[in-house]
Amino acid sequence: MATLTIRNLPDEVHRALRLRAAQMGRSTEAEVRFVLEASVRPPRRVQLGSALAELGQRAGLTDDDVVALEAARDKTPAQPARLE
Repeated sequence: MATLTIRNLPDEVHRALRLRAAQMGRSTEAEVRFVLEASVRPPRRVQLGSALAELGQRAGLTDDDVVALEAARDKTPAQPARLE
C-alpha cells in the first residue's frame, strides 16, 4: 500500500478531522483514508431503468402518456445491416 504525507494542513482542518474521526469511532488516520476514498470513488452505478423512470417523472409523463407512446411506436422488425 502507498503512503501519503500531507504538508501544511491547517490546524482547523486537523482538529475537524480528529473530531469527525472520534464521532465515527475511527482513528484520525482511518478517517482520512475514508474521506479520501469517498471523494474519489465513483457514485453508485446508475441503472438505466431507474434513470429513465426518473427522467419520465421529471418530464411529467403519466401512465397514459406511456401507453400512447407504446401504441404509436413502429413495431416493424429492423432489417439487418447489409455489408457489401
